[in-house]
Amino acid sequence: MTWWEAVVLGLVQGFTEFLPISSSAHLRIVGELLPSRADPGAAFTAITQIGTETAVLIYFRRDIVRICVAWWRALRGDAGPALRDRMGVGDPDARMAWWIALGSVPIVVLGLLFQESIEGRFRNLYLIALTLALFGLLLGFADRRGAKQRTLDQITARHAVLFGLGQAMALVPGVSRSGGTITIGLLMGYTREAAARYSFLLALPAVYGSGFYQLAKNLGGFGVAGTPTVLATFVATVVAFAMGYVVIIGFLRIVTTRSYLPFVVYRIVLAGVIVVLLGVGVLEPLGGTVG
Repeated sequence: MTWWEAVVLGLVQGFTEFLPISSSAHLRIVGELLPSRADPGAAFTAITQIGTETAVLIYFRRDIVRICVAWWRALRGDAGPALRDRMGVGDPDARMAWWIALGSVPIVVLGLLFQESIEGRFRNLYLIALTLALFGLLLGFADRRGAKQRTLDQITARHAVLFGLGQAMALVPGVSRSGGTITIGLLMGYTREAAARYSFLLALPAVYGSGFYQLAKNLGGFGVAGTPTVLATFVATVVAFAMGYVVIIGFLRIVTTRSYLPFVVYRIVLAGVIVVLLGVGVLEPLGGTVG
């Protein structure tokens, strides 16, 4: 992988991570269209997501600090010695910390159970085209039929688990982490902004955990034949951070005033383009890993 290919993939990761269009699917597709003509791999994707999640950490830093402080105060008994008080029953910010933790469980469990498939057959472009189209239609349905009345302080334990399952579906490229979470949120009656903001916060533990796990796992293998180099991965991660920060600002402004229909149309069109490119041999269903 050359430095400019790393820049391109970093831009793709940063631009698509927070939009409900699947960053992992775009990296998979764009990687094979570059001169190296190969899938950059699940590990590369997970590590570059550290960059985009760092953008989330900085953008939502005040919210995150407030949630962590409220959680700690409730846990140590500032609101009262009872278990309900320590669980943050009277403080939405303290409860949010628990809901993020609870919502992170599904993706951790399913990620470990299906790790081999995530790094292998789930990256088949025919499957990606299918998930892009199907979950695009589901997003459109949820956006059209959802009540859009609930706010973040109305999240319950059941809703946290359902949000988590929505996020876990993104283990299959083409679903989209934000798309899965937002779709579930809309179906449960949350506003577009509430579902989007929660998807950002919920992604932090999962993405950082996955990214640093893959970094540690592949630390000795960077630059080996069939893998990206350390420099290429680092460049892509930094570029993804910068682009991701810009996208967060724009995306949150868009979802407060407009529907998700353009994203739905884009996903369906992209799915069709992938099938055509597969049919004419421009893309291969299962690409190799980029070197």
